[in-house]
Amino acid sequence: MDVRPILLSFQTAIIAILFTFVLGTGVAYIVFRLKNRKLKILLNSLFTLPLVLPPTVFGFFLLTIFGVHQPVGQFLLDFFAIQVVFSWPATVIAAVAVSFPLMYRSALTAFEQMDSELLAVAQTLGFSESRYFRKIALPLSMNGLLAGGVLAFARGLGEFGATTMLAGNIAGKTRTLPLAIYSAVASGDWRLANQYVVIMLLLCLIILFFMEFFSQRAWRRSE
Repeated sequence: MDVRPILLSFQTAIIAILFTFVLGTGVAYIVFRLKNRKLKILLNSLFTLPLVLPPTVFGFFLLTIFGVHQPVGQFLLDFFAIQVVFSWPATVIAAVAVSFPLMYRSALTAFEQMDSELLAVAQTLGFSESRYFRKIALPLSMNGLLAGGVLAFARGLGEFGATTMLAGNIAGKTRTLPLAIYSAVASGDWRLANQYVVIMLLLCLIILFFMEFFSQRAWRRSE
């Protein structure tokens, strides 16, 4: 059994969650603090859109952004000699893009579950916005953020559609575990496909255990 798809999936998911956790938490807090309700609804819809779009459609959007003949893709190629399409970074970009909504929604929920009176107390004590975030909001919502991070990691680990569109299915380069399962089935190698599926199931069970653990801790803390 070729272990490269397994290692590549972990490598992609780990790098992706570093970006997703920071971006999702930061954006969620900004939206949480917005006073304009209509703008909040608009941003919530926009940031959650990848959850309801078919992965191949979202992958197509990424392709129109990072394609060689598209403005962003052409800029990266001309000035940095970086071709995103059909490269390993493309798997990371796809994983970040599809897992971001899960992290964002989890972080937003965690912030909304905080006691609203804490902000008023912090303001009377002279806390700045950044200090309130670091000293109060972040510690109190950490279990919810970790649960969202685990869920986003699982989504990045199992990404298929957007990865196929943007990164392709290149053995040893962009073929992650879900793509390896697809390739094994397509080639008629059911034994290899079964092995990969069992590994994926075990990984998902472990990830769900940790997600439930952090979710329960967040729920008990909010009581």
